Amino acid sequence: MAHVIKTDGEAIAVARELAASFGAGAARRDAERVLPVAEIEALSDSGLLGITVPAEHGGAGVRTATLGSVIRELSAADASIGQIPQNHFWYLDSLREHGTPGQQAFFHAEVLAGRRLGNAAVDARGPDGERERATLRPHDGGYLISGRKIYSTGALFAHWIPVTALDEDSHSVAFVPRDTPGLTVVDDWDGFGQRTTASGTVLLEDVFVPADRVMPVRRDDVSTFRSFGLLIHAAIDTGIAEGTLSDAAAFLRGYVKGGWPGAQAEKVVEDPVVVQLFGELAVLTRAARALLESAGDAVDRARSAPPEELPALAAEAAVAMAAARAQADRAANRVSAEWFELAGASAARLPLGLDRHWRNARTHTVHDPRRAKVHDVGDYHLNGIAPRSFPR
Repeated sequence: MAHVIKTDGEAIAVARELAASFGAGAARRDAERVLPVAEIEALSDSGLLGITVPAEHGGAGVRTATLGSVIRELSAADASIGQIPQNHFWYLDSLREHGTPGQQAFFHAEVLAGRRLGNAAVDARGPDGERERATLRPHDGGYLISGRKIYSTGALFAHWIPVTALDEDSHSVAFVPRDTPGLTVVDDWDGFGQRTTASGTVLLEDVFVPADRVMPVRRDDVSTFRSFGLLIHAAIDTGIAEGTLSDAAAFLRGYVKGGWPGAQAEKVVEDPVVVQLFGELAVLTRAARALLESAGDAVDRARSAPPEELPALAAEAAVAMAAARAQADRAANRVSAEWFELAGASAARLPLGLDRHWRNARTHTVHDPRRAKVHDVGDYHLNGIAPRSFPR
């Protein structure tokens, strides 16, 4: 049985403790592509994967901003570990909105016991470029699913794999045990960043799912579901920026100048130009963190609002989260790239693994382009058009 965390403060304290241990081996795991199997088990045992389970089901029901802080702490230490539980929390949130009381009670108990949810959401494309949609076919009191899913972050480490599929033109999520016959997880992720997320492929060949493990998803409701998902993405990128800033500061504090023209101090950290440029990167990072926390609070305000206030507050939460996502993207990419300008060539040595921060930032941020988030913010403030509630 996993530990059960009871408060927001405990969740953040546990995350910081785990992050300290995860960070020690992050560079080696990235360089050698060693999957963090033991680390993910420790994450489960710690109770952090159960912190969004509501209090009435035995969990802490933490603030949305607290979840953001937890993901940010983990990602600062190892961005792959920060991303792996992304879909675990995403599907728990989907259960909050769309699950039956029985489904909620069952999966909340599973999660509190240390079970992990994975992800099989993105359909592969066929030769013509179109998505080959997985479908549910009625069979013997349940359904059969066949299909091929890509970008399946978390699936390799999961006990349950939620699979998105079409059922008579409506969307559903089928919760499938990892060891179900006909389901295969292929570790074929070969991205140059986020190398140990194992975001590979899930193959489904006539996989049977009982009817009570299928959850229809209503996509026309006013919702904070998409905003919640963006929070986790923004937290990963903010964590990458913070982790980069920490490693960069440690490197620069030990670096002595070689005496190039214009040098005004013996140590790099005493050079006012270096201090100024490093300060600019720190401002970007602190802004990302502040926007992340503010957007998390906006989600919670919308969720606690009376029905008549929900549309306006959900729209504000969506815009706040888009702004946080845009700032986190900029911070992660700029900090992880530009700090090298303050260091010498020795910072580029492979054994240090400092390049992993840029590779992780560049890989993760292309998932959901910054320009789309900036457009959402602009469209809202200029035209009064709120971002959509659900992903396409």
